[in-house]
Amino acid sequence: MAVTETPDLAVTDGPRLVSARSIHRRRRLEQAVYAAAALGISIAPHNPDLWPIHLGAAGLAAASLSRLLGKRDSDEDSTRRSLNSLQAAQRALPWLTSAGIYLTNLCHPGTPWWEYAAGPAWALVMGLTTPITHSLNMRALLPHITDEPLTLETAPAPLEQAPPATYGEYRAHQWANARATGTTLLTSVCQYESNAPDFWGIVVAEAGDTVPALNPTTLAGIFDLPVGTVQLQLIQGSGPGRQLLTARPTLDTQAQAQQDPIHRLFTEKLARANGGAAGMHLTGYKTEPNRIALRVTAPDDQFIQLNQKQIARSLKKDPSLIMIETDGMGDGVVSIYKQHPLLTVREATVEDLTMDADGTIAIGLRPDGRQARVPLYDPAMGAVTDLYVGAPGAGKSVTLLTLLVAERINGIVSIVADAQDGMSLPEADGRVYHFGKGIAATAATLAASNDLGKYREKISAANGWGSFEIGSPWSLANDTLDELNRILSADSTVPRAFRKWVTGLVGDNQSTGRKLGKGIRFAAQSIHLADLGDKDRIRANAKNGTTWLGRTNSSTTQHMASDGVLPPGVYPEPIPRYFKQGTGNDIDAAFHGKEAKHGPITAGMANIIQGGSVFLARTWFARKENKTYPGLIALMESAPVPRLTPEEDRVFQEAYAKWLAHAEALLAGEDEEGGSTEYSSYQGDGRDMLADDEDDQPPTGTIKDRILDLLADGPTALKDIRRQMPDVAPGSVNNAMTELREAGHVQPAGNRGVYQLTN
Repeated sequence: MAVTETPDLAVTDGPRLVSARSIHRRRRLEQAVYAAAALGISIAPHNPDLWPIHLGAAGLAAASLSRLLGKRDSDEDSTRRSLNSLQAAQRALPWLTSAGIYLTNLCHPGTPWWEYAAGPAWALVMGLTTPITHSLNMRALLPHITDEPLTLETAPAPLEQAPPATYGEYRAHQWANARATGTTLLTSVCQYESNAPDFWGIVVAEAGDTVPALNPTTLAGIFDLPVGTVQLQLIQGSGPGRQLLTARPTLDTQAQAQQDPIHRLFTEKLARANGGAAGMHLTGYKTEPNRIALRVTAPDDQFIQLNQKQIARSLKKDPSLIMIETDGMGDGVVSIYKQHPLLTVREATVEDLTMDADGTIAIGLRPDGRQARVPLYDPAMGAVTDLYVGAPGAGKSVTLLTLLVAERINGIVSIVADAQDGMSLPEADGRVYHFGKGIAATAATLAASNDLGKYREKISAANGWGSFEIGSPWSLANDTLDELNRILSADSTVPRAFRKWVTGLVGDNQSTGRKLGKGIRFAAQSIHLADLGDKDRIRANAKNGTTWLGRTNSSTTQHMASDGVLPPGVYPEPIPRYFKQGTGNDIDAAFHGKEAKHGPITAGMANIIQGGSVFLARTWFARKENKTYPGLIALMESAPVPRLTPEEDRVFQEAYAKWLAHAEALLAGEDEEGGSTEYSSYQGDGRDMLADDEDDQPPTGTIKDRILDLLADGPTALKDIRRQMPDVAPGSVNNAMTELREAGHVQPAGNRGVYQLTN
């Protein structure tokens, strides 16, 4: 009989599987009871004085009859009521018939021969039929085992089994013949449809045993069906010895064919292994003319894992048309675009750059049309730390200028320095409170800003202030340090003493700036946190600010992930130089030997990281004329230049003049005695500024400096260098030495494992 639905996972009646030996014992016990009852039926009725026995026989008959009638009147469904009534009749049959013979013999006068013959005849019939044992619906798992040992002469020949007559018997036969199923049986097999191989059944194990846990491949092999179409499930209200088996090779295929196309896309393309969203769940979606947005959630015991490149590969789309945003925990959005939505963006307005109550401004647009907002200040946490990284032509300078415009509009004091002699941000010259041009000026600007922070710290301590509030009494002051990689990167050409000094200044700013209304914005073409000195503090502070990751090489993106800037499980693709015109253009051009057609340049595109989440955005457009940006200049000049208080201005200007002279002396290789006593703690081996680090191991840049200091005394063996740096792992020393050699700072000194400084 065909059925249309899988049964509910509730207890299903079926045979009770026990061993043949148990059934044999039950039948022997029941036959013994009948033999004893036959003796009583033949003797007791002829003794009128045995009234307790007579009353017991009458009570037994009444109780059996009452139970039988009670089963007929139960409230169960008709099928179950019929089955229960049949079982009750089987169990009541011996007692009703024995009681009837007993009472007949008791009431009949005299002792005719048939009274003595009725008891044994009754016992013989009951012993042959054993109705109570049969009512238990027991089925033997194993053939009857006798106590007599089998010999070759007495071993019975195997019985030939009749071929399965029905579809259910055929499937049960397949299950019984499989090695992996053990002694379990497949019962109650029902087809979903008579013309399809889909079916369900109940798998039962021997009493006290469990159904074996079989993998999808084994289950499919038993019935020769596709892998994944056969499943075993626990039955509600039953133990592991009874389980529901379902086989749906065609019904599941039909259901998939009727599934929503977006769900099919996600299930078949992305959620599979190596699909970019393996194991994730699609919880919602929406379609727009140029976009399909997928709401993705991770299982409860996992973090969100979305790989942009793998998703693009699965969908055969250009990676720039796949955009991912996550909360770094369990939720994310995957946006799939037909054409890139940020090909064109408008110019910024004063309203865009006016700070909201939460301290953010609109720096540009996101692909879905929302504003891309970044904080200039966090009312709850204080001043923020930002990191802006982008290769030449990535739009970093326009982005920084847009931020400086926003600071001027919102009354924020902009302390700016450009290590590239002012060429990166020429529009800021004369339009911000301070603009330092060149490497020495950048270091002096940072040192003077730190002195300004020490002044604010002194005043705050005297007044008992534990936090900062804009305008009470000071303005917010943000440092913008552009092209900082020219000073701090491992391959920079500045003297080591100068780089150590600047690294110490960065660490000092990180310690006190947030509570003093002094933010800092690092900007570079390519930079790692290790280059900024105290990378743990910078990483922690960056979570309150912004990391703007524009077009860089892929290694920079990987370093951002390893430095802990990118959230776990998020792998955004580096921003390409040009917007793609279609998938595979470059490869098609290479195959046909033609020039690839490039789209517009992607200047201003960036992955913006804030508080553990990542989103793609593009900075507002800036029109360039005569090598400057007149629109940004006009916006900047729409408001007066915010300045420090007179006393703060005096502190800053005096400090800048002092530290500029010191910076120029260090760059010239002069050792100005006593000229840097205030920051002498930052000129040692670089470990003082890491005193509050949780890591036992200094940053890689510090390791290199310590190695160079040791080699300044002459050629030294690598093993001796490792011995003199017991706080650093030997592998880290080896790696740092390899990088120094590749950069040309050290060279082999003749003997194996001995190095010296490169002249």
